[in-house]
Amino acid sequence: MRIHWCVFLLLGAVATSAQQEAPPRPCQSEQARQFDFWLGQWNVSWGDDSQGTNSVTAELDGCVIVERFDGQPGTPLVGMSVASFDAHSGMWKQTWVDNQGGYLDFTGTWQQDRMILRRQASRDGVDFLQRMVWYDIAEDHLQWHWERSDDDGKTWQVLWHIRYVRDDPPDAQ
Repeated sequence: MRIHWCVFLLLGAVATSAQQEAPPRPCQSEQARQFDFWLGQWNVSWGDDSQGTNSVTAELDGCVIVERFDGQPGTPLVGMSVASFDAHSGMWKQTWVDNQGGYLDFTGTWQQDRMILRRQASRDGVDFLQRMVWYDIAEDHLQWHWERSDDDGKTWQVLWHIRYVRDDPPDAQ
């Protein structure tokens, strides 16, 4: 009987050890979940009366944030982005493509109470910075800015301000 108890205890210890040594699931770190505030169905508006929609989902086992923006009827712009957290660099990376031939690539991080992604750009021989800023983040709304800097990030000009209002309840995500 003692041998059976010893085998049982030994197997229990091995099972417990295996559970403790299991590698963490990818994309479940606190940093990799920083964009979860953006998940859901959104009604978006800008300017005096322009409107559109934005659908943001977590895909590929939660490792990729996929955005599908439809600016119609406010603007003919329709596009999508994919974003993921790169644990090696500690940065978020996002790629945007759209129906107007746009391709933009961004990197960035969560900074205090904002998500900020930016990129270097050049047009007609002029170098400048572009960035997207998500802020005033709440369960049912948030604000987004598209900004440009011509002085290496010392000052920023808001080029597009979008107001997000959630179209789906938070528990439906």
